[in-house]
Amino acid sequence: MSAEKSTAGLAGVVAGRTELSSVGQEGRGLTYRGYAIEDLAANASLEEVAYLLIHGHLPAARELDGYRAKLKSLRSLPSEICSTLELIPGTAHPMDVLRTGCSLLGCLETETDPNSAADQADRLLATLPSMLFYWYHYHRDGSRIGFEAPEPTLAGYILHLLHGSAPSEMARRAMDMSLILYAEHEFNASTFAARITTSTLSDYHSAITSAIGTLRGNLHGGANEAAMELIERFADPDEAERELLGMLTRKEKIMGFGHRVYREEDPRSTIVKEVARALAVSPENKRLFAVSERIEQVMWREKRIITNLDFYSANAYHSLGIPTPMFTPLFVFARTTGWSAHIIEQRKDNRLIRPGADYVGSDPRPYVPIDERTEPGR
Repeated sequence: MSAEKSTAGLAGVVAGRTELSSVGQEGRGLTYRGYAIEDLAANASLEEVAYLLIHGHLPAARELDGYRAKLKSLRSLPSEICSTLELIPGTAHPMDVLRTGCSLLGCLETETDPNSAADQADRLLATLPSMLFYWYHYHRDGSRIGFEAPEPTLAGYILHLLHGSAPSEMARRAMDMSLILYAEHEFNASTFAARITTSTLSDYHSAITSAIGTLRGNLHGGANEAAMELIERFADPDEAERELLGMLTRKEKIMGFGHRVYREEDPRSTIVKEVARALAVSPENKRLFAVSERIEQVMWREKRIITNLDFYSANAYHSLGIPTPMFTPLFVFARTTGWSAHIIEQRKDNRLIRPGADYVGSDPRPYVPIDERTEPGR
């Protein structure tokens, strides 16, 4: 096998070491600092997971109360950011809004001490929902929302800012679980982008901005939006099966399926599927869930390809009344915890990340003066 094929996309290449998560390892499964994702999703909150990843251990009750109070106190936005959010077109993609907001926050609250990354992370984690929903409501109806929602948790705050009212406990818990599942996943593309930026000794906000830009792509974070667009195309499961078979014949890519690491099961998908099932109470959402299950069955029967986290997350977010273009920003809200932890970890034992490449271009050739050159093909 050539070097080009063996390293395409860096598949199978170990690019570093981490204490933050194990992904797809036999006997370990998916863990955050040793804690199984199944246990965390069933029992923890995003704040507990954020504290675990960023600060190194699960918080005791007093620490958790203090951490939630700290995050709540950090939700307000500088006036300069609000003014900029009003200037960003309402037609912009929400991921572009978050990328811009993060970068601007770095200009206004510049990181001067590399050891302050945990505080920078807490500030960004608290303000990202404020950025997105200030922009959303301003361009939807001209309102300038405040950031005083009484919700003590990030999950509740997100839903309250979006809908303008307190969410149900079921909705709050479903959002919390989904954010936990998205919080961390080893050296995925956006995390690796953040670590590369960090390895140059760049600042915290530049690293997170790199990660947001990477996550925007459909082959990474944008897959949940594409999955929802696919699911909504079909009136019922039978139509979904017919059309999907045609798509497979034409070798079209089906978003929300397959994973670089997982082959038999994405443990996060198994969890979020049950969350989506529980949320699908209206006739419309029940129909969409039934369509999704049929798509999953066809993909496994025909291609032996599993769903990944994005597929049923799309169902869950739709049932929570979240507009499809905001699915990937929710990913950002959660993964900022993992990105931040990786920035801190990279800084502790830093070395510039600069891989090599196999050159496959032309053999050495002489420079030809311009008056002796001919156009290609003549």
